[in-house]
Amino acid sequence: MGPRPAPARAGAGLRAALRAEWAKQRTSPGTAWLLLAVVATTVAVSAAAAASARCPAAGCGQDPGKISLTGVDLGQAVVAMVAVLAVSTEYSTGMIRTTLAAMPGRVSVLAAKAAVVTALTLAAGAVGVTGGLLTGSLILPGHGFTRAHGFAPLTLADGPVLRAATGSVLYLALIALLSLGAAAAVREGAVAIGLVLGLLYLLPIVAAVVHNATVQRHLLQAAPMTAGLNIQATTGLRALPLTPWQGLAVLAAWAAGALLAGGLLLRFRDA
Repeated sequence: MGPRPAPARAGAGLRAALRAEWAKQRTSPGTAWLLLAVVATTVAVSAAAAASARCPAAGCGQDPGKISLTGVDLGQAVVAMVAVLAVSTEYSTGMIRTTLAAMPGRVSVLAAKAAVVTALTLAAGAVGVTGGLLTGSLILPGHGFTRAHGFAPLTLADGPVLRAATGSVLYLALIALLSLGAAAAVREGAVAIGLVLGLLYLLPIVAAVVHNATVQRHLLQAAPMTAGLNIQATTGLRALPLTPWQGLAVLAAWAAGALLAGGLLLRFRDA
């Protein structure tokens, strides 16, 4: 029987695509600044939320872990920009033709972009989330979030806090994949960012104005942001529309659908 070179070529093609994508992101000053913005925005907004929170007595009904991770709500918008630009910049400059001529395996190109953007988002997200929790642990005790009011110190040694922190980093990575898939599908950067941000921020607003409790609950279960951010809850889990990991799974399904649509359109559509 003859040799089977196809798998080797496929593996080599993916490795080449990964190297090329890493070189693009590493040499792009815009990517570095946006990643710094992810960290700064996440920490700054979390610190502001912690500074404005108050718990004057026991049973105040607030979640110190979620308060300390509030910055993720805004940091995700910057993550979406990082991921969208990884695709749309090549289309706007015409470089996508060069990329696909050098690496004809279009699925490998998208997979490489996904891997590199995910790795960068995980790194920036980990720093931002850790910074948010650190600021919360320093600020919140002075605002009544103390053992006397029923709150243990915020620490990653606490299981629910560790799950909220780890889940928040994964949440940002899934937002990046959702945005990457959307950008591959629509090509235009402004349209892709608008589509993603609308999906994230408008669905919760729609749910808020719905008066039917059953419909509202289903909307909150299906909306990628509200479902995904359930992962941040450290108290009151029974009141959530979905469990924390179920909520993150909903966001993962949105991301997978976006990548599937983007991958199919990239493969079968002219560059």
